[in-house]
Amino acid sequence: METLAGIKIKKAAYSKIREVDFNHLEFGKYVSDHMLVCDYYDGEWHQPQVVPYANLSLPPTTLALHYGQTVFEGMKAFHMQDGKINIFRIARHYERFVKSLQRLCMAVVPEDIFTEGLMQLIKIDRAWVPVQEGSSLYIRPFVYASESKFGVNISSEYRFVIFTGPVGPYYAKPLKVKVETDYIRAAKGGTGFAKCGGNYGGAFFPTHLAKQQGYDQVLWTDAAENKFIEESGTMNVMFVINNILVTPPPSDTILDGVTRDSLLTLAKDMHYKIEERQVSINELEKAFLDGTIKEAFGVGTAAVIAPIQTIHINGKDFQLNIGSENSIAYTLKRKLELIREGKEPDLHIWNNIV
Repeated sequence: METLAGIKIKKAAYSKIREVDFNHLEFGKYVSDHMLVCDYYDGEWHQPQVVPYANLSLPPTTLALHYGQTVFEGMKAFHMQDGKINIFRIARHYERFVKSLQRLCMAVVPEDIFTEGLMQLIKIDRAWVPVQEGSSLYIRPFVYASESKFGVNISSEYRFVIFTGPVGPYYAKPLKVKVETDYIRAAKGGTGFAKCGGNYGGAFFPTHLAKQQGYDQVLWTDAAENKFIEESGTMNVMFVINNILVTPPPSDTILDGVTRDSLLTLAKDMHYKIEERQVSINELEKAFLDGTIKEAFGVGTAAVIAPIQTIHINGKDFQLNIGSENSIAYTLKRKLELIREGKEPDLHIWNNIV
């Protein structure tokens, strides 16, 4: 085992990359050869290691399994036109990771372990970064409470892991979504802004019901009145109403999306009119009835931009036209892709070159 930048490295004896069909990548199917592991105990984080990807061994009393102390991030790495690898917006993802860990009362991973560990991991598995258009290397950092002890307690031990895998587009076609007014995703003062496991587990059932009715996702509404649109499943949401890009602002019930922030920054650079404000169900329905809504799309690390074709409101499906290369969604997505690929200047210093 060698040591690089304070990280122990043990390389896999055999690569699984030959088993991957890079021309037909299914999201979440393939995992790269290595993972980073780092443990917290006795009040401090210990030396991180890059090791061959393998199963984790967990006692039945592992606290994360019982009390939900588990937090993750979603990131991506891209092939650039000059052959280099770009990990997109490490610092912003780390910042959100820290906020999630703090909200769940978990030990915060030091920034140098997070950043350098990520860089070393991608260097070792750089061959796994797809070159195919629309594809990328998905990166999943996460922390779970690893202490073996039953009883409701804040864990004193944690394990930090990063694994990666090549992925294609998250959604293959425009989405049909349903405005959800019976169930809620998050309430004021809760964990809605954090990327913790419980937020996703609690969202499965209403999403499952919507899928049974023929929809791909739900549009969540606020817990207090079920009156205002918040986000959509795995994504923030944006609308183009009266030629203005409108999106709900981040809050303690809405995830502060990194892709959302990136696209809004580009939209400002391109002089689009932008409003970060609440969007009510009534406003959305009225915009359909008077024809002032032209676009709706979800935005997130996994999906990047996912056009929404159908929105179900109060028992009725409303339709949007999809596919124009003049649309704001297409223009912003293409602009972001060009920056990530090194084909346009990285004016905001988002790219982290491996």
